[in-house]
Amino acid sequence: MLFSRFKTHLPTPEEALEGRPERAFTVPDRHTVLGNPLLGPYPDGLEIADFGLGCFWGAERKFWQAEGVWTTLVGYQGGHTPNPTYEEVCSGHTGHTEAVRVVYDPAVVPYTALLKLFWESHDPTQGFRQGNDVGTQYRSAIYTHSPAQQQAAESSRDAYRTVLQNSGYADITTEILPADATRPFYPAEGYHQQYLSSSKNPNGYCGIGGTGVSCPVGVAPAGD
Repeated sequence: MLFSRFKTHLPTPEEALEGRPERAFTVPDRHTVLGNPLLGPYPDGLEIADFGLGCFWGAERKFWQAEGVWTTLVGYQGGHTPNPTYEEVCSGHTGHTEAVRVVYDPAVVPYTALLKLFWESHDPTQGFRQGNDVGTQYRSAIYTHSPAQQQAAESSRDAYRTVLQNSGYADITTEILPADATRPFYPAEGYHQQYLSSSKNPNGYCGIGGTGVSCPVGVAPAGD
């Protein structure tokens, strides 16, 4: 009963698991597909964007295929439990959502293009679920790294809300919050990183899917 309740109920800090001061696992040094460091250091001039759009396996693949993206990694964000494990996040007792960190070159792919890819790659109206995946860890989220990102994310949400509602969808439930010290990004276990790459699981499960409604923001990044 407790597990079921926390599938669709965000825990308070008092309800959340205690966690730990350090990661309970190691994270690979480099991206399986792009070959660049996962945890940095990142070259000067690159920027960071954080997105939650359902199961992070398929979500990460969407972004590493985009032109101008230098590296990607999956993790947990927006919760209370420090350094959580995958099992803890899936229990619903940490408050995190599955997130993708995107390190990109803004001279090649602007943040608005990443926002367009984000909105069109999932259904942001479903609350604590994405398709058949149900739980608070699958909620839609954008965690911003500057006032400019925050403004761009909110503007894109407002624009997409209009076209979605005109297409018969409910209101957007995406949370848009600063990626500050209260919402750190915790990298996930190594086996989750680039899970759907051809060298790991080329035919692996991907539960995310868009609405088919075009987002009137930016230009979609290219990728195959």
